[in-house]
Amino acid sequence: MVNKEFYEALRLLEQERGIPQDKMISMLEAGLTAAYKKHLGEAKLSQVKLNPEKHTIKFYSGKMIVETVEEPDKEISLVDAKEIKKSYKVGEIVWKEENPKNFNRIAVQTAKQVVVQNIKEIEKQTISSDIAEKEGKLIVANVRRTDGENIYLEIGGTTLEGLLTKRDCLPDDSFRIGDKIKVFVRHIRDDYRGAVIQVTRANPAFVKKLLEMEVPEIANGDIEIVNIVREAGLRTKVAVKTNIQGLDAVGACIGNKGMRINTIINELHGEKIDIINYSDDAREFIIAALSPATVNEVYADTNAQTAQVLVPENKLSLAIGKGGHNVRLAAKLTGYKLDVKGEKEYVHTNDVVVGNDVNIIVDDIDDDLFDDIDD
Repeated sequence: MVNKEFYEALRLLEQERGIPQDKMISMLEAGLTAAYKKHLGEAKLSQVKLNPEKHTIKFYSGKMIVETVEEPDKEISLVDAKEIKKSYKVGEIVWKEENPKNFNRIAVQTAKQVVVQNIKEIEKQTISSDIAEKEGKLIVANVRRTDGENIYLEIGGTTLEGLLTKRDCLPDDSFRIGDKIKVFVRHIRDDYRGAVIQVTRANPAFVKKLLEMEVPEIANGDIEIVNIVREAGLRTKVAVKTNIQGLDAVGACIGNKGMRINTIINELHGEKIDIINYSDDAREFIIAALSPATVNEVYADTNAQTAQVLVPENKLSLAIGKGGHNVRLAAKLTGYKLDVKGEKEYVHTNDVVVGNDVNIIVDDIDDDLFDDIDD
């Protein structure tokens, strides 16, 4: 059975929908074999083979080679089999090409049913495999549609959509249909509607990937991002370090005249980014983490992971930050519970620091926002 139009349709399907022809042929062979088996009778051996190079569809019936034939419709003796091919052995199957009458119409109907039943599943598997490679990466996607506060994105020209919720947007994000936007692929999950590709612009990992893209020294491993914490729309703090002698890790991230960091800040609609040097010394690390505030002294208890921080009175509000965001981020970045006080609130007695109730203690930080940072 020769059918060039049939194979041309498969070729177009591969071009238009991205479904590999070999996968569709495998599905069609299984579907046609099942239909042909019913046509011959369920008890008989049968198979259908498609050859896209020769544009053929061939039908075969089979018989099992046995010593003694008990079911002639399904079995053939070893003696008779050897007359066909001398190398045949008991237990093998002798296949014979058939030209079934009235089966062409059944074959076409079956092929159509197989395509309809499997095209979406094959397409989903193919695209999901491609998308899975993008999980944990920064991608550029097109805004396809909006639904309330949710934004649906076209990813890589596929039919699957990325979901950008309000929670994963920046406060000043505003997109129109057709806009190209950068997003971080958090993960892919399946639900009753199919694959859901969850993307974000609010996660710390989004900023981390932007830094990797803008700072070659981070991308090639010369500079390591030790930790990154963020309150989207307000501030991000990034602790970096390097083992390359003479390399200024902070300066490399900022770039000449701030070009590198400003590119990222523009993408984040002006969100502040503090790049600081990581230090194994808790005191130095906490002082840097509270940037841009000035810190007079830090009294750190490394065992309890707590620290009392003394700042100038006129820098107290800066150290705390709007709504406490600066000290919260510093605590998250360093892993220390921070007690920040103005210098007037301290009384020093034999080097023991005593403070009154006017202070900020940070130890309750939501870890959910930071789960997607990769090592």
